[in-house]
Amino acid sequence: MIAYSKINIQKMADMGRSREYDEESVLTGAMHAFRREGYSAISIKDLEEATGLKCGSIYNSYGDKAGLFSAALAHYNQKVLHRRIVEHASEAAGLRGLRKLFLSLLREPDGESFGCLITNAAIEFGGNGRSMPTGINEGLDILLRTFTARLVSARRTGQLSTEIEPKRAASKLLALYQGTLVLVRASYDKALLRALINDEFDRLEGLHHVT
Repeated sequence: MIAYSKINIQKMADMGRSREYDEESVLTGAMHAFRREGYSAISIKDLEEATGLKCGSIYNSYGDKAGLFSAALAHYNQKVLHRRIVEHASEAAGLRGLRKLFLSLLREPDGESFGCLITNAAIEFGGNGRSMPTGINEGLDILLRTFTARLVSARRTGQLSTEIEPKRAASKLLALYQGTLVLVRASYDKALLRALINDEFDRLEGLHHVT
């Protein structure tokens, strides 16, 4: 007869339970918890409360906190970042849609100011010797590819000023996007941020205001 230790019994029980939970709900809870608290400050106990999973189930399903964080980043890119692009900046919406995407950054749900998970993680992991989780660069790449594609399309349809080079302008928009998110979290003047965003898109469209 095989003798099972309490630890092995617990692991087998966790494996059974791991098939029962709603993974999307778990990753959404983890995503918001990491966004609010950051990676280093959050504990497994915090993640238990955020996801509804017990410690053993977290380790069984995701390996460790880093594994859950990677899964939460991928979930954020797909369910939040991609959805925002589809909602505000579809290909058909052109530069007007891109402007709406940027202005939407000034309105976090429920008046929150926790910022973007990709932006927050890039700040936390950048410049401290730790390797950058792949989900961060993947999120930035999604944005850069979207901006580039929309600007190239706008050039083709005559929406983009002929003075603007799309790839260079896309990189500038990525910097503006990330900078806006950081300043929103720092409670910067949203009216000024709105003006800066509109100024940049007016420039892209070749609009000039008479003063």
